[in-house]
Amino acid sequence: MTDPQNRVPEAVPEKMIRITDILEKANKYLPEHDVELIEKAYIFSATVHKGQSRLSGEPYLVHPLAVAGILVDMKLDSASLIAGLLHDTVEDTLASLEQIQNAFGKDAAFLVDGLTKISRITFGSRIERQAENFRKMMLAMSADIRILLVKLADRVHNMRTLQYHVQEKQKAISTETLELYAPLANRLGINWMKTELEDLSFKYLHPVEYFDLIDRVATKKEERDRYTEEVKAMIHKELENYGIHAQVEGRAKHFFSIFKKMEEQHIHFDEVYDLIAFRIVVQSNKIRDCYEVLSVVHSLWKPVPGRFKDYIAMPKANNYRSLHTTVIGPYGERWKSRSGPRRCTNGRKRGSPPTGGTRKAPSPRTRRRRSRNSANSSNSSMTRRTPGNSCRASNSPSSQTRSTCSPPRET
Repeated sequence: MTDPQNRVPEAVPEKMIRITDILEKANKYLPEHDVELIEKAYIFSATVHKGQSRLSGEPYLVHPLAVAGILVDMKLDSASLIAGLLHDTVEDTLASLEQIQNAFGKDAAFLVDGLTKISRITFGSRIERQAENFRKMMLAMSADIRILLVKLADRVHNMRTLQYHVQEKQKAISTETLELYAPLANRLGINWMKTELEDLSFKYLHPVEYFDLIDRVATKKEERDRYTEEVKAMIHKELENYGIHAQVEGRAKHFFSIFKKMEEQHIHFDEVYDLIAFRIVVQSNKIRDCYEVLSVVHSLWKPVPGRFKDYIAMPKANNYRSLHTTVIGPYGERWKSRSGPRRCTNGRKRGSPPTGGTRKAPSPRTRRRRSRNSANSSNSSMTRRTPGNSCRASNSPSSQTRSTCSPPRET
């Protein structure tokens, strides 16, 4: 086994995103006129970025294409995709905001302008950077949530290609990502993005621990897969007996989450009891079914005292609502399970557009009013526009069971 100390973080090779891939996906949910504008934005971006390259040696155009690729997978509107393709044009080329507005409309220009302003702000101390960045991001979000979504997609791709920076830069960017962007993704309810940003940051901030966890998790993969399938079958069978239609999914706990738990609780890897999680997606959208699934899980396995959490009655800050429980599963292993209605899970997957993603740009007067009131209203604004709630369940050979049931998203 390779010594983790001598291993250098490497990015997982990414498939090159082509504009045809983006247009093909966009064509499935956007009108033809919007798809044509996106293609026009690609040509504009290719023209103004001509001759520029990234640290990897690739043409710079690879980056805006990748950002737009992430956004189209999230099914955002045409203005967001155009902003993804043009987000660096005003800052890094001779293109002007007026040109963008004339060619692609006020909505796209508003998003590009917001992204440009965010990228130009710099701070002195670490504390100042955290506080001011958070305030600025909240203000940007109160104006239009799509600015944050494009910025998050931009950060995801930059983290995926971080290996081309020097080590000092890698650590600085990873720290900022872990302290600012991952929490923002979590606040917006975009769990896959939060997880990826945390794991990529972890890889560069603690490479020894990261690769050690990779090796340890890999050695137990076959055992966990076998246990996961067994528990899934048991849950399916019992739910069918009660006439509950649900989808049961297994997932692995992500690396940073394992590391964080080990650090906070001062425990060894072998003492982490939730390496595998299960998500029980109830096909109906009734809150009542969430509690019925919870009762089924408790009828199968003994719950662990003090481990039940009702996020339906008391939702999290990002409006996440579900039921969590921990039980003693098969063979005396503890595991976590979450369960909930199908509608709750839609907004948190890559292929679902966050609420508010297609709003038009507000007028200058509206933006000024929102800025004045942002300190008091940012939390409620985030809750209103948060993607749909999800319902999850988790389990593993050494795992705690958390049962989660989430109600439908409020509209």
